[in-house]
Amino acid sequence: MKTLEKISALAGKYFAVLVIIAAVISFIFPSAFLVFGSFITLLLGVVMFGMGLTLKPVDFKLIVTKPLPVIIGIAAQYTIMPLVAFGIAYLLRLPPELAAGLVLLGSVPGGTASNVMVYLARGNVALSVAMTSFSTMLAPIMTPLLLYLLAGQWLPVNPAAMFLSIIQVIIIPIILGFLVQRFFPVAVEKSIAVVPLISVTAILIIVTAVTAANAANVASAGALVFAAVFLHNSFGLFLGYFTARLIGLNENDRRAISIEVGMQNSGLGVSLATTHFSPLAALPSVWGAIWHNISGPIIATIWANKSPDKRDVKLKKAN
Repeated sequence: MKTLEKISALAGKYFAVLVIIAAVISFIFPSAFLVFGSFITLLLGVVMFGMGLTLKPVDFKLIVTKPLPVIIGIAAQYTIMPLVAFGIAYLLRLPPELAAGLVLLGSVPGGTASNVMVYLARGNVALSVAMTSFSTMLAPIMTPLLLYLLAGQWLPVNPAAMFLSIIQVIIIPIILGFLVQRFFPVAVEKSIAVVPLISVTAILIIVTAVTAANAANVASAGALVFAAVFLHNSFGLFLGYFTARLIGLNENDRRAISIEVGMQNSGLGVSLATTHFSPLAALPSVWGAIWHNISGPIIATIWANKSPDKRDVKLKKAN
């Protein structure tokens, strides 16, 4: 078990590198990974089950005791990211499938990796966890609605079918994980250190499956899609921080909201795009899985070496 825990820690630490390696290998040898395409939904369910295992009632406490930062953060996430994606799709004149895929990436909730990035950036981890949890719970309503409003002009969107998909792939596994953790705490406590390894492995397989299915598209449109994802993520990080600052939140809250807004649940984007659109529409989410796990550690490192200024410390103490 200790060996698995060490491997799990290393997998989490070098996740971005592993994603890049997996994408490159599956691009070079696509036929070897096409078989995993039919398991994408199941694998994402495994990741979400792992998230449920880590959730505790205290994670939802912040919405009651200090709701404003959570509300502001989630509102920013579900407005900034889909609208920026919509604008970039028009600006870069993306083909319909890629445009819809980028809007989908902007319309999914925050990813669980963002919590680790906020911790490394010395941000408000409790706020980050609360935002991830509540934005995920809102996803069955918000994601289909935003896609219907913003992406319907490019591809047909079935909000009801997408709602059911998110319930099956996200909500049910999270609830099951939460219940297992609640009723079998000792067993979960003994094995929880291995959960990151299982989640990383599942996401790596998802990345290889979609990259293999899009090998030809990566060669022809890879640079364009990466530019779109890079701009989307950069605007999300900046506008998330700016919004929190405009509201008057302290530096720790700004960092949490910035990272939460900028980092999306790319795995959900891949699953929904593959199920309801096409493998090509999943390409922005694949690039998102790669780039978000590069930009996240970069900005976390910058902020980790930059302590909040005195005014922010005083504000935090006052609150």
